[in-house]
Amino acid sequence: MMLERPQQWGLTVPWKVGDDVMAGNGSGDHHDKARRFRDAALPHLNDVYTLARYLLRDSADAEDAAQECYLRALRHFDTYRGPAMKPWLFAILRNICRGEFARRSDAPLNMGGETEEDEDATPLWQEAQTSPETEILHQWDAETIRRLVADLPAPFREAIVLREINDLSYREIANVVGAPVGTVMSRLARARSMLRKAWIAEEGLPT
Repeated sequence: MMLERPQQWGLTVPWKVGDDVMAGNGSGDHHDKARRFRDAALPHLNDVYTLARYLLRDSADAEDAAQECYLRALRHFDTYRGPAMKPWLFAILRNICRGEFARRSDAPLNMGGETEEDEDATPLWQEAQTSPETEILHQWDAETIRRLVADLPAPFREAIVLREINDLSYREIANVVGAPVGTVMSRLARARSMLRKAWIAEEGLPT
């Protein structure tokens, strides 16, 4: 799928994670913590920002959310034992987007999946298969994909960005969103179906 890749957003880092928080503390242990955190977390900064951009649909809010995510992650880094760093950061970011930043919006994020129908149904799309929807998506230009993905309901937009941009496994996505793997697969299948229908409507093709 030709979704926007993180590095293409052009996000810069106007702050140094750990330096401000550690300012005034000359402890070698604290400096080591900041260094280890930067080494582990900063490679995922653009991925975090990209997810925030898709969830919040506002670049300024996405930058604020990414910064808050990293500050919170640093504060809790001593207790971090897994899962993998990127899903852990995404889980923190998701809580931020659902909380204070969602309250800024006239249409708060609804990422609980209440709009889903029959989450336990057998998913229409499996990881090892190539669906007709997937083949169509590969033919679209990136700008069209971004716009159509941005119009998806939040649970489906979130799932497809985590999968297609960030290459998370079903299990990792399930851990991030706090839902069963079957629900994640169902959301992905429905997201792809909705994208296909949106493309057909946009192109004026017969159904």
